[in-house]
Amino acid sequence: MPVEVDPKETSRASAYELWMQAPNPMVTFFKIFDVTNLVRLSRKRYLKFNMLMDYSMGKAASDIEEFYTLPVGEKLIRYDSIALNTIIKNKNGTVNFCDLMFSEDLTAFNKEYLTYTKEAAENCADRDLSADNMVIGTSAIVDTEIDGVINMYSGFNNPFLIWGKYRKKFLRYYLPVSFQFHHTQMDGVHAGRFLENLQKEMNELRNLL
Repeated sequence: MPVEVDPKETSRASAYELWMQAPNPMVTFFKIFDVTNLVRLSRKRYLKFNMLMDYSMGKAASDIEEFYTLPVGEKLIRYDSIALNTIIKNKNGTVNFCDLMFSEDLTAFNKEYLTYTKEAAENCADRDLSADNMVIGTSAIVDTEIDGVINMYSGFNNPFLIWGKYRKKFLRYYLPVSFQFHHTQMDGVHAGRFLENLQKEMNELRNLL
């Protein structure tokens, strides 16, 4: 159950004072990931690449305390759970948002991914779990290769990752990813740990199958 917390009683007290009123409190990191393992698993096990990306991100974030506290308006809200947001192209050719509860059970997460993304595409309706979960936003621009993205700040404080098509170099596959986060929520050291965790989870994912 999400609860409001007093910033002064958290490790984010000084960050709250510094960044909550900043004109642009968002920070963006860029990192190129080796996604060879995800590409091979996707093809071998007939799993969606973006589902594997979402799962890896949820796993990478789940043991970092700062991901569970998010600035919402003027408040700092503490959550018990994490969800992943993915953007789905619907049957009308436009897009909808689909939030998915993160589960460490990859089979269960895959089932939820397939069920609810299909439902969102067919019904042209968003699925919003942000009232009860800290949602990590994602956007996959799969029609083209991109080197990075910096979003305009519009009050959306959630951490957000964007990527395009992965690239092949010799026998490996690589993917540039942009990671945007609110400085009140975390510092660069936490963001860096998340990105290192993400590469580790991508590399070890085959052990779960």
